[in-house]
Amino acid sequence: MLSVFLIVVILVALAFDFINGFHDTANAIATSVLTRALTIPAAILMAAGLNFVGALTSHKVADTVGKGIIDPSAVTHGVILAALVGAILWNLITWYYGLPSSSSHALIGGLVGATALSQSSWTNQGGLLSWGVNYGIFRWGGIEKTLVGLVLSPIIGYVCGFFLMIALMWLFRAATPWKINHWFRWLQVGSAGFMALSHGGNDAQKSMGIITMALVATGAIPVFAVPLWVKIACAMAMALGTAFGGWRIIRTIGRNVMELKFIHGFAAETAAATVITAATAFGAPISTTHVISSSIMGVSSSRRLSSVRWKIAGNIVTAWVLTIPAAAVMAMMAYWMMGWFGYK
Repeated sequence: MLSVFLIVVILVALAFDFINGFHDTANAIATSVLTRALTIPAAILMAAGLNFVGALTSHKVADTVGKGIIDPSAVTHGVILAALVGAILWNLITWYYGLPSSSSHALIGGLVGATALSQSSWTNQGGLLSWGVNYGIFRWGGIEKTLVGLVLSPIIGYVCGFFLMIALMWLFRAATPWKINHWFRWLQVGSAGFMALSHGGNDAQKSMGIITMALVATGAIPVFAVPLWVKIACAMAMALGTAFGGWRIIRTIGRNVMELKFIHGFAAETAAATVITAATAFGAPISTTHVISSSIMGVSSSRRLSSVRWKIAGNIVTAWVLTIPAAAVMAMMAYWMMGWFGYK
């Protein structure tokens, strides 16, 4: 029998998945919509369906998030709820301003921030107050894997996008522009599907890991193993969120960064989806937003560096850098406020 507070945690985690879906819809369909390879309704339907399928394909990322960063038996559902609230708040702020920040960064930042505050204490030494944190609850191997993946994945996405575009230009150097546009209009539909599938496979698993962590923390299940109902619920939340779309971010991630043609969209989506799929296979929770953004920049740079609108790209990078500390602070504030009501 699930407690009322645990049910609240599960619902908030599903809300995070839903918001992640519409926040990150641009990852899967921005280039296809902006190049007009797909109509908006067709792009949304395809992305929602493949996000759902992708969410059910693996559980390695869920394992990393749920038990590889924090010891699940040592946290409370208050910590988990505060982490989710911090991540959701930051996602909504960046969505409002059209900045493609990372839901993964936000969730990791929220989880670490809330946990650190829950494990902290003040001591009086010689009349001076000092703040200390019990770091024994953290699993540093999982944190290292997560941070390495979050840092390296956009760099790899940029490099892959750059060289894939160079290879395509060389392979089709003798083709007429009409033929290139005709072929890649349809190829980009496939690459958009690949991107949506990989997005669901990595992003939806983060909420699966959080919910399963909460189930372990409250004794609802004895060991960490993602239940089937959790997989289906998270997949559905992600798909529904995707159906609502993130058009503010689509404009930022595509049109404001570079002008896209079919071949560019195909190269960016294929490079990004390949990087995301590889990360999922290793159980690394990466930012799909970072990867597709950097892949688009890599594709654009293959023509000339000036074709990337670097001022807009700089604003995106600023949002990336701020996300982990901002979400951590918001989660700390949420946990502190919950203490007023006795929920820790």
